[in-house]
Amino acid sequence: MNRSFDALVDEAAAAPVDGWDFSWLDGRATEQRPSWGYQRLLGERLAAASAALDVQTGGGEVLAGAGAANFPRTLVATEGWAPNAARATRLLHPLGAVLVASPEDAPLPFADGAFDLVTSRHPARVDFPEIARVLAPGGTYFAQHVGGRTNVELSEFFLGPFPLPTDREHEVEAARARAAGLEVVECRNERLRLEFSDVGAVVWFLRKVIWTVPGFSVDRYRERLRELHELIGREGVFVSTMSRTLLEARRPTA
Repeated sequence: MNRSFDALVDEAAAAPVDGWDFSWLDGRATEQRPSWGYQRLLGERLAAASAALDVQTGGGEVLAGAGAANFPRTLVATEGWAPNAARATRLLHPLGAVLVASPEDAPLPFADGAFDLVTSRHPARVDFPEIARVLAPGGTYFAQHVGGRTNVELSEFFLGPFPLPTDREHEVEAARARAAGLEVVECRNERLRLEFSDVGAVVWFLRKVIWTVPGFSVDRYRERLRELHELIGREGVFVSTMSRTLLEARRPTA
C-alpha cells in the first residue's frame, strides 16, 4: 500500500471499532483460522439445546452467524460494554435472542441450573464457578478462547519484553474448569499466523483488541508506529502469532 504513514494512521484512528466485526481489515490483514470451525460447531450445539446462554457476546455477530434456525426455545446473551450491548440488541432481538447487559466481572444474573448450554467466543474473562453454577446437571460449556501467548510479537514490539502470563494456557484453563466441578470433554489449542500489511491495520486492531497493548493511543506510540510502517515497507508484512483454544466441559449429572 503506497499511502503515506500519516494517511494510514489517521484513517485507522478515525474508523469505528464497535462490535466484533473485523471486516475493516479485509485486504489489510490476514488471520489463519482454527481447523475446527467454531461457528459451525456452535450452530450444532445450539440446535440440540433447550435453553442456552452466550456469555460476552460482543456485538452478537458470532451468535447470529450460527444461524437463527438453530436457536433453542430460550436463548440469552450477555455483554458488558454498552456500545456492544446496544449493537447486539439490535442484531439479536429480531432473531429471538434476548440481550442482558451484564458486566464481565459480575456474577451471571441467572438462577442456578438455568441453562443446558453455555457458550462463549473469545471471552475477556472466564468465571468457571459461575459457568458451572448456571449449568443444569449434564449441561455443557462450549467455547473458543483466546489462548496463551497470543500476539506476543505485536505486544512486545510496543512494550518490549515482559513476563508472559500463564492463565490462558489451555492446560491451565482445563485445570480451572475441573476445579470448578466440570468434566473436561475436550481442550485443544492451535497456534495461528496473523499478518498485517500496513500500519493502519495495526492501529485499528490495537484500538479494538485493547488488551494487546494496554493504554494504546496513536499519540503515545506515534514514533514506534512510524518504525513499524518502515518495517512493513521493507518486509511486506508484520507477522504475529494468534492462539486459540477449543474447550468443551460438562457439569456432572450426579
